[in-house]
Amino acid sequence: MPSGVITGVCVSLWIMSCVVTLTWAEDPNLTRALRLMSETPLIDGHNDLPWQMREQFNNQLNKVDLNTLTTTHTNIPKIKEGKLGAQFWSAYVRCESQYKDAVRQTLEQIDVIHRMCQKYPETFMFATSSQDLTTAFTQKKTASLIGVEGGHSIDSSLATLRMMYQLGVRYLTLTHSCNTPWADNWLVDTGSEPSEHNGLSPFGKQVVMEMNRLGMLIDLAHVSVKVMNQVLDISKAPVIFSHSSAYSICPHKRNVPDEVLRRVNKTQGIVMVNFYNDYVTCQKTAKLSDVADHFDHIKMVAGAGIIGFGGDYDGVSRLPEGLEDVSKVPHLVAELLRRGWTDDEVKAALGMNLLRVLQQAEKIRDSLKNTAADDVPIPSEEVKNPCRTRDGQASAGAVQTLSMLALMITLSVQALIQ
Repeated sequence: MPSGVITGVCVSLWIMSCVVTLTWAEDPNLTRALRLMSETPLIDGHNDLPWQMREQFNNQLNKVDLNTLTTTHTNIPKIKEGKLGAQFWSAYVRCESQYKDAVRQTLEQIDVIHRMCQKYPETFMFATSSQDLTTAFTQKKTASLIGVEGGHSIDSSLATLRMMYQLGVRYLTLTHSCNTPWADNWLVDTGSEPSEHNGLSPFGKQVVMEMNRLGMLIDLAHVSVKVMNQVLDISKAPVIFSHSSAYSICPHKRNVPDEVLRRVNKTQGIVMVNFYNDYVTCQKTAKLSDVADHFDHIKMVAGAGIIGFGGDYDGVSRLPEGLEDVSKVPHLVAELLRRGWTDDEVKAALGMNLLRVLQQAEKIRDSLKNTAADDVPIPSEEVKNPCRTRDGQASAGAVQTLSMLALMITLSVQALIQ
């Protein structure tokens, strides 16, 4: 290449870099946002990159380079640009796996999250506690936690729930878009599916209390409003909505109504705002400012202390203009500052709210450390299907009686403690 051409290319690149630098410098809110994100970890409640590893590569991570991957909303350069301090990676499998191989498939998704952390130790730190989140942030790594998205993944087994906790799972979304044998999902509220349990069955309440005992966060994204309220009634620990928005702004049944937002405030939980266009504007298109409207509404109704980020990247097909991938989140933070959010309010939404919720769940776990694991199984007729054997199952009547007795005793003890 002639020297004159080389010189011209260099000058052009220099001018472009100056334009980018000036653009960032001209936005004091973005500068302020980046400063706040360097002081407080951005903790995102839900990212489906592990599902993309399954769909695109059959979980063959040896065939993937997250430094150069271009077919997802999330890769390592985007994570770094987006200042992602901690991420709950979703271990999700389809509802059609229920009564079949949901547990195996979920274990494969848990495995792929572990292997992501092992393959990129300079970027990810596997995390299972609030202390781990803080440690990873000081090491400038993205703390990587696991959330299992859908109660069908435990196959109505408290033992499976406990083993998933041992593997690092720190939240369970009680349903996805299908009823389980013990909980109703959000489609019940649309009328497209019947209620099977009037919310939670007695075994569903056992699941909630066993999650409290373990210290596993209860995720109410994807459940019916009846389930939301029942869990808020009985859970000792604060709940999360890992990726849901405000129903009053977009009346989609996946979103959270105002009366529930207020209850989340009273119980010190968190609603982590989803970026999916259909939940943001109830239309196929949306803008970054529309997402900020959800943040504003939740703050107005229930305070900045219940708000978080739950982008749902790599789990949705449509994202707002300005939030096309993980790298763009600082611009949303800048928009909140532009709207008058204080530094403390922004820091709360970035990560302090989620840290508080996780710490409280750990505190409840520690207070229940002398409580025996619940080993009363779900009544066999409630999970009867051709793929399930009955070995070791007690008669339905005996199991139901024991289950209800254990539930009543536990609720009575909790009432006395409160």
